[in-house]
Amino acid sequence: MKFGEVALDDAAGTILAHSVRLTDGVLRKGRHLDAGDITRMRGSGLSAVTVAELEDGDLDENAAALRLAEAMRIPGLSASGGRTGRANLRAESAGVVLIDAETIHRMNAVDEALTISTVQPFDAVSAGQVTATVKLITFGLPAATVDACAAIAQADGPPVRIAPYDTSLKIGLVQTILPGLKDSVIAKATATTGSRLAEMGLAINCEQHCDHAVGAVTDALAEMSAAGCDIVLVLGASAIVDRRDIVPTAVTAAGGEIEHLGMPVDPGNLMLFARLDGMRVLGIPGSARSPRLHGFDWVLQRLVAGLTVAREDLTRMGVGGLLKEMPGRPMSREDEDMADDIPEAVRSIGALLLAAGQSRRMGKANKMLVEINGTPMVVHAARALIASGTAPIIVVLGHEPAAVEAALKGLPVTFVRNPEYADGLSTSLKAGLAALPDRCNGAVIALGDMPEVTAADIESLIDAFDPATGRTICVPTHHSKRGNPVLWGRRYFAEMAGVSGDVGARHLIDENADQVVEVPRDNPGILIDLDTPEAVAAHLRG
Repeated sequence: MKFGEVALDDAAGTILAHSVRLTDGVLRKGRHLDAGDITRMRGSGLSAVTVAELEDGDLDENAAALRLAEAMRIPGLSASGGRTGRANLRAESAGVVLIDAETIHRMNAVDEALTISTVQPFDAVSAGQVTATVKLITFGLPAATVDACAAIAQADGPPVRIAPYDTSLKIGLVQTILPGLKDSVIAKATATTGSRLAEMGLAINCEQHCDHAVGAVTDALAEMSAAGCDIVLVLGASAIVDRRDIVPTAVTAAGGEIEHLGMPVDPGNLMLFARLDGMRVLGIPGSARSPRLHGFDWVLQRLVAGLTVAREDLTRMGVGGLLKEMPGRPMSREDEDMADDIPEAVRSIGALLLAAGQSRRMGKANKMLVEINGTPMVVHAARALIASGTAPIIVVLGHEPAAVEAALKGLPVTFVRNPEYADGLSTSLKAGLAALPDRCNGAVIALGDMPEVTAADIESLIDAFDPATGRTICVPTHHSKRGNPVLWGRRYFAEMAGVSGDVGARHLIDENADQVVEVPRDNPGILIDLDTPEAVAAHLRG
């Protein structure tokens, strides 16, 4: 293929290398130039243009890309495209993608102008999804080069394959129950699991709920086996932390075998991999109640696709297995419990008291200083936090900081000034979180304009907080309506600090519903914020 600048008189039949803007429009790169194009360019004052010109034996970029994609196509894949130098291999059914990486590497080494990119090995794909793309860098390539690349795939075997899901499999779900586990949590787990299976063309065929006890789980597994389940998922009310724990003990009591406990994927570390007769048993941790990508998804997808999964496969999942580092789940496990670095005795629940707002709706008054029963509003909020035992208490100041600080003088609180308070609530969250010490494994986020929140309300949140059992967001409720303050586990601090604008972190409650525990309170004060003169007047009237 020739490439370079040519006079317009010699450009007909060549391929335009770069888009050209004319007085009457644009000619896009890759266009095969004809006499009309030459006339338009000449009319725009051009005398030469940069083009590519195919020689004998060359394929243009579209033909070359489609030719190689066709050579890689096998049953289960379709080849399509042949536009802008690109062609795709698409899955014809949902399944797991198998990639021969070494073959792809050898094909990509044939010529720098010929590239093949694929999805990750063992990725789950849906029908019609692109699994690999062939893309030419140049506008053409010798057919012999394309054929040499295709020959590698034909000699070494197909580099891209689809293992389709077996939609005939029978799936069982066992959920164990402990006192205090809400019906809504159980229902959510069923719905989330059903959605996972639906993506593979499956459904929950058998479901049982039983006590979190060896005998009950043993009986449930025996019934699942008798029902002919191929795979049974056991979602425990408490995480599996040892081979001698309740779920593994029940598997062995039922005559099964524990093949592996744990996997280097987070979330998913505490997955149990076992077998009972011809039935595969997966003990899955409570984090699987969330619809997010989970370590057990990788295992379940392979099993449903008919792929062999052994202990060695699990131990090789660590590279790329830090799923919590994805957007939306940034914190690692050590940030959740800090057990290795900070002794239990010195851990604490801290508090942020947000008192930086501009009080626009209150008129000329600073709402933090409006008196409720003779005491500034913000002082009521601070005293409740102090009495609850939270420590340290970080008060975030912004609007009229000296006056608010003076109102709180003498109280055991720490002040942080937020110079960006005018940019919204999120900036105060960021400033406050940055001031919390590492020993805090959680923080109560309180608002300075809620003077009727009591120490007992806050203590109830602290009592409910238990990261070990998946209770990392504690929200007070009154007659089923959610209020404030909210207790957040440390795992969310980085994500909360990344919020922007005049919003808090409420969206994280919906995104982490599996970690939320609602704490009913008789006090309607958890719902009352006083941010207007009318609200204050109505509150004082009782």
